[in-house]
Amino acid sequence: MSVRTTIQIGDPRLKAKNIAVKDFSHPEIKRIIKDLKDTMRKKNLVGMAAPQIAKNYKIFVTEIRKTKARSEAQLDDFCVFINPKITHFSEKENVIYEGCGSVLSGQLFGPVKRPSEIVVEAFNINGEKFRLLCNGLLARVIQHEYDHLFGVEFTEKILDYKKLMSLEHYINFMKEKKNQNSKLFEITKKEYF
Repeated sequence: MSVRTTIQIGDPRLKAKNIAVKDFSHPEIKRIIKDLKDTMRKKNLVGMAAPQIAKNYKIFVTEIRKTKARSEAQLDDFCVFINPKITHFSEKENVIYEGCGSVLSGQLFGPVKRPSEIVVEAFNINGEKFRLLCNGLLARVIQHEYDHLFGVEFTEKILDYKKLMSLEHYINFMKEKKNQNSKLFEITKKEYF
């Protein structure tokens, strides 16, 4: 297991320029992906971008795992996105509370508006190009991690700072709103084409 320190907000490395991967088989790229996977799982996150572990490459990973608050409809397998590009954002948007591994020490969550459906093009761990249409929590996580590749933190997109909350309050908030929020988080579209 290769758990790395998660760079916290304010660290200039989160704002540094990220470079595209050219050699998909390079050992460093494979190591970064393994480190992202291990760190994301250890920190109980659903996504993580390379800049968050001080590696300035255009790479992020996602894995929406089962929790007490997450239903089967919201789960998704581990996925690697190398040199991603979001090519379509839906006009329909929704507001969901987001947190981030880079504000983990503050454990803050805040309301962020994002498109509810996207199309993303990227390369997988083997250097094979894919295109993915998705919505729900997966689309949200991809957009959040994609922002990291451009030095953008979710805190820059919070709609109302008066609605920031701690992890403890966020968990209670989600329990209270479980039925209302479950449809926002539900992944109903996930198509590779």
